[in-house]
Amino acid sequence: MPLRYFEVDVPIHHNTDQQAHGVHVFTGEASSKREALRKAHEVYDAALAAYTAGREIPGKQAGGWGARGLRPDWALDWQAAKAKPWKNPNDWTRISGDFEL
Repeated sequence: MPLRYFEVDVPIHHNTDQQAHGVHVFTGEASSKREALRKAHEVYDAALAAYTAGREIPGKQAGGWGARGLRPDWALDWQAAKAKPWKNPNDWTRISGDFEL
């Protein structure tokens, strides 16, 4: 199966302030939603391990996956994570409505 770009949205909440919540977004290439979820989790785990050990957080890995913006004081809910094909928000072909060129 060919690789496509995926987005993985993982709900997050602050460890001490349960009212603070949001979504951490990962993007990269994968052959399926399941593989995208696995790769996102792997790069997050690697980033957290590096941070915990006092090392530099790895940059983008193969396929564009990375965990920039690591927030060690936030918990990620991997059970609720969702993967979907990524859609470029800046893609001019997605513009709708009236406009002039």
